[in-house]
Amino acid sequence: MDIRAILMGLAFAFMWSSAFTSARMIVADAPPLTALAARFLLSGVIACGLALAMGQSWRLSRAQWRAVVIFGICQNALYLGLNFVAMQWVEASLAAIIASSMPLLVAGFGWALFGDRVRPLGIAGLVAGMAGVALIMGSRLSGGTDLGGVALCLLGSLALTVATLSMRGATGGGGNVMMVVGLQMFVGSAALAVVALATEPFVVNWTPRLGWAFLYTTLVPGVLATWVWFLLVGRIGTVRASTFHFLNPFFGVAVAAVLLGERLGWADVIGVLVIAGGILAVQLSRQADRPAA
Repeated sequence: MDIRAILMGLAFAFMWSSAFTSARMIVADAPPLTALAARFLLSGVIACGLALAMGQSWRLSRAQWRAVVIFGICQNALYLGLNFVAMQWVEASLAAIIASSMPLLVAGFGWALFGDRVRPLGIAGLVAGMAGVALIMGSRLSGGTDLGGVALCLLGSLALTVATLSMRGATGGGGNVMMVVGLQMFVGSAALAVVALATEPFVVNWTPRLGWAFLYTTLVPGVLATWVWFLLVGRIGTVRASTFHFLNPFFGVAVAAVLLGERLGWADVIGVLVIAGGILAVQLSRQADRPAA
């Protein structure tokens, strides 16, 4: 793994983790699904415009079209949609921690459904990571955290797991990475818009914070982070790229604490460290078994 890949991984982890804080700001003043559908529509226009300016084509490989549909539905509509709704009641730091369990779920489902080999280090990482999640969840639930919101975050993580397991080959077949990014945004926007129109009243409290948070979420986690992730996977493979997810609990908690003033207890700190260690152990174990894709 070269220095460029390391920098890309660090940038992706920070941008991905910061999205929970900006999302928490957005849902405080706007209906969550409507805001998210609008964000994806704008992100898709920007990404496809950039792709055309870069000389990229609408002609995608079959694997790329599969990625467009799967990521549009599973990652954008389900994972982010469920998290946006949940963050009306759940703190950004907790949502980030739950979402950070995704690499553990990927490893577990890979073993259960596809017979992926799991080394002793990986097994230890799975156990430790889930124990860390359980520690934080127990502490937060006993403190009055909304159970329904937590359940939505967990369902969102399962949807993201499905998207990640379907990732292989997503950038193959002639490039057009930015076009893939833009088109899957349109898929997510269309799916969310249907649900939003049927379920949400359009009531918005127009504030400067809402404007800045929406702009940041659209451009940084929305377009830039997704593009960096596709490039990173194309450069070093899904297994090695996923190693950077062990940083997500740290970044997610830190950004929420700094910008939203969310308080953390000792159980949260210990749980984050255990989860991060578990994720790293799982990814190092998988990296030892597979060559870079």
